[in-house]
Amino acid sequence: MNRIAHFEMQVANTEQTVEFYRNIFGWKIEKHGDLGYWLITTDEEGTGITGGILPSPDGQARVINTIEVDNVDEYLVKITANGGETIYPKMPIPGRGYVAYCQGPEKLIFGIFQRDENAK
Repeated sequence: MNRIAHFEMQVANTEQTVEFYRNIFGWKIEKHGDLGYWLITTDEEGTGITGGILPSPDGQARVINTIEVDNVDEYLVKITANGGETIYPKMPIPGRGYVAYCQGPEKLIFGIFQRDENAK
């Protein structure tokens, strides 16, 4: 069974959102890279779901769940065969794996993620 491994909050004001969730839930939220992405750790042990906060490309707030899979390429075929579509193709996350973004027939956006520490 595939589990939700990561969530992303796309928002208009990242700094305000970071402070809100830090203050309410005590999450560890750290800036990651230079593109305005904030990485969220939701538990001290690091075994819980992780997340991210990033600027929304269209100013609309949304949450995107990313589901862990064994093979992104195989799941992209399954998604298309079942009426979904790829909206952002497979890309590497260096040292972590590969991710692609899709939507189902109802237009709900979700990600799929394959772990691969050799991804470059």
